[in-house]
Amino acid sequence: MATQLSEGKSQTELVISWEALPKDFQLEDEPVENTSQPLLAGALRESLEISGFIQPQMLIASNLGLCATVNGQFIAKAPDWVYVPSVNEVVGNRKSYTPNLEGDIPAIAIEFLSDTEGGEYSVKRAYPPGKWFFYEQILQIPIYVVFEPYGGLLEYYQLENKRYELKQPDENGRHWINVMGLFLGTWQGTKEGRTGYWLRWWDQAGNLLPWAVEQIEQERQRAEQECQQKERLIAYLQSQGIDPNNLPPFE
Repeated sequence: MATQLSEGKSQTELVISWEALPKDFQLEDEPVENTSQPLLAGALRESLEISGFIQPQMLIASNLGLCATVNGQFIAKAPDWVYVPSVNEVVGNRKSYTPNLEGDIPAIAIEFLSDTEGGEYSVKRAYPPGKWFFYEQILQIPIYVVFEPYGGLLEYYQLENKRYELKQPDENGRHWINVMGLFLGTWQGTKEGRTGYWLRWWDQAGNLLPWAVEQIEQERQRAEQECQQKERLIAYLQSQGIDPNNLPPFE
């Protein structure tokens, strides 16, 4: 029988405390629901790393257990992607993270929908509670994103008056995340053999933060343009009867 988190009580009477992961607690070790989820999560982090956004005090992780104790019952939920602006201690191999005890409350949690129900919309209060209820009422994560990678549907929820409210994107189909100073939106294309929709970051000026393969291509094109410019300059000097290998020194 499921144990109620607060039988006969209102949501405002939930007793929440912040305790470290018990040594004997077994985190749910559910298999990845499809091969796209690790790619989607990795792509989100990759462009942040390349742009120099990630700082040592930040915590950016995938499938990391977020912990809380509610009415004496320990709970851990693992979003597909999570961003914490600042932690108290930098740990190389975290198994879990307890907000308030170990640092900031996560600023954003992202879930990738799959073919099977994963509890992303669950407001179930019975133990263990649903993800929506846990993020909204217990952790109170300011931004919750649900992304359907096959059709490209992006649902962006913002916590207002202790309730998630669906927000509409701007004219470019993106959402401004003030705490990160970045836009989040969808992009369609191919990466690592997967063709479809992706979540991507844009800076305040509207520039897409590149992946490594894109940055390499940009540098290749830049080098090619510089080479072409040099060749045109050499051809022009030669047309003027000037030997480009015997130019007078600059004074």
